[in-house]
Amino acid sequence: MLTLTDTASTVVRELVHRSGAPETGGLRIDADTPQSKDFSVSVVPGPSANDQVVDQDGAHVYLGHAADEALADKTLDARVDEEGRVAFDVLPQTIS
Repeated sequence: MLTLTDTASTVVRELVHRSGAPETGGLRIDADTPQSKDFSVSVVPGPSANDQVVDQDGAHVYLGHAADEALADKTLDARVDEEGRVAFDVLPQTIS
Protein backbone atom coordinates (compact mmCIF):
# COMPACT_ATOMS: atom_id res chain seq x y z
CA MET A 1 0.00 0.00 0.00
CA LEU A 2 1.16 3.55 -0.73
CA THR A 3 2.91 5.26 2.17
CA LEU A 4 3.59 8.96 2.72
CA THR A 5 6.68 10.69 4.02
CA ASP A 6 6.20 13.07 6.94
CA THR A 7 6.61 15.96 4.50
CA ALA A 8 3.96 14.56 2.15
CA SER A 9 1.53 14.09 5.05
CA THR A 10 2.04 17.70 6.13
CA VAL A 11 1.64 19.05 2.58
CA VAL A 12 -1.51 16.99 1.93
CA ARG A 13 -3.10 18.17 5.19
CA GLU A 14 -2.26 21.79 4.36
CA LEU A 15 -3.54 21.58 0.76
CA VAL A 16 -6.83 20.05 1.91
CA HIS A 17 -7.20 22.58 4.74
CA ARG A 18 -6.54 25.55 2.44
CA SER A 19 -9.05 24.24 -0.09
CA GLY A 20 -11.84 24.47 2.46
CA ALA A 21 -12.68 20.78 2.06
CA PRO A 22 -14.52 19.08 4.92
CA GLU A 23 -12.77 16.79 7.43
CA THR A 24 -13.31 13.89 5.05
CA GLY A 25 -11.44 15.81 2.33
CA GLY A 26 -8.26 14.48 0.88
CA LEU A 27 -5.95 14.27 -2.07
CA ARG A 28 -7.25 11.99 -4.84
CA ILE A 29 -4.75 10.36 -7.17
CA ASP A 30 -5.76 8.48 -10.29
CA ALA A 31 -4.23 7.19 -13.51
CA ASP A 32 -5.49 5.91 -16.85
CA THR A 33 -3.79 2.52 -16.45
CA PRO A 34 -1.75 0.74 -13.76
CA GLN A 35 1.31 1.09 -16.03
CA SER A 36 0.90 4.86 -16.31
CA LYS A 37 3.65 7.20 -15.16
CA ASP A 38 1.28 10.20 -15.27
CA PHE A 39 -1.21 10.76 -12.48
CA SER A 40 -4.07 13.18 -11.98
CA VAL A 41 -4.09 14.79 -8.54
CA SER A 42 -6.90 16.83 -7.03
CA VAL A 43 -8.31 17.84 -3.66
CA VAL A 44 -11.72 16.22 -3.16
CA PRO A 45 -14.32 16.32 -0.37
CA GLY A 46 -14.13 12.55 0.12
CA PRO A 47 -13.30 9.26 -1.57
CA SER A 48 -15.12 7.91 -4.60
CA ALA A 49 -17.01 4.64 -4.17
CA ASN A 50 -14.16 2.28 -5.11
CA ASP A 51 -11.15 4.30 -3.96
CA GLN A 52 -8.44 2.78 -1.83
CA VAL A 53 -8.10 5.00 1.25
CA VAL A 54 -4.72 5.83 2.76
CA ASP A 55 -4.86 7.66 6.10
CA GLN A 56 -1.49 8.61 7.50
CA ASP A 57 -0.81 11.15 10.23
CA GLY A 58 -4.15 12.86 9.60
CA ALA A 59 -3.60 13.10 5.84
CA HIS A 60 -6.18 11.42 3.61
CA VAL A 61 -5.15 10.14 0.18
CA TYR A 62 -7.71 8.47 -2.07
CA LEU A 63 -6.44 6.24 -4.86
CA GLY A 64 -8.40 5.31 -7.95
CA HIS A 65 -8.04 1.65 -8.99
CA ALA A 66 -5.28 2.18 -11.58
CA ALA A 67 -3.31 4.51 -9.28
CA ASP A 68 -3.67 2.06 -6.40
CA GLU A 69 -2.11 -0.69 -8.51
CA ALA A 70 0.63 1.59 -9.85
CA LEU A 71 1.55 2.98 -6.42
CA ALA A 72 1.05 -0.09 -4.23
CA ASP A 73 4.77 -0.44 -3.45
CA LYS A 74 5.66 3.27 -3.52
CA THR A 75 6.10 6.19 -1.13
CA LEU A 76 4.71 9.65 -1.85
CA ASP A 77 7.00 12.57 -1.02
CA ALA A 78 6.42 16.30 -1.51
CA ARG A 79 8.45 19.44 -2.12
CA VAL A 80 7.41 23.08 -1.85
CA ASP A 81 9.50 25.65 -3.74
CA GLU A 82 10.22 29.25 -2.73
CA GLU A 83 7.08 30.43 -4.53
CA GLY A 84 4.86 27.93 -2.71
CA ARG A 85 4.38 25.53 -5.62
CA VAL A 86 3.98 21.91 -4.60
CA ALA A 87 5.51 18.97 -6.43
CA PHE A 88 5.01 15.34 -5.50
CA ASP A 89 7.60 12.63 -6.01
CA VAL A 90 6.94 8.90 -6.16
CA LEU A 91 9.74 6.92 -4.53
CA PRO A 92 10.40 3.22 -3.96
CA GLN A 93 9.37 2.07 -0.50
CA THR A 94 12.20 1.30 1.86
CA ILE A 95 11.91 -1.46 4.40
CA SER A 96 13.12 -0.47 7.83
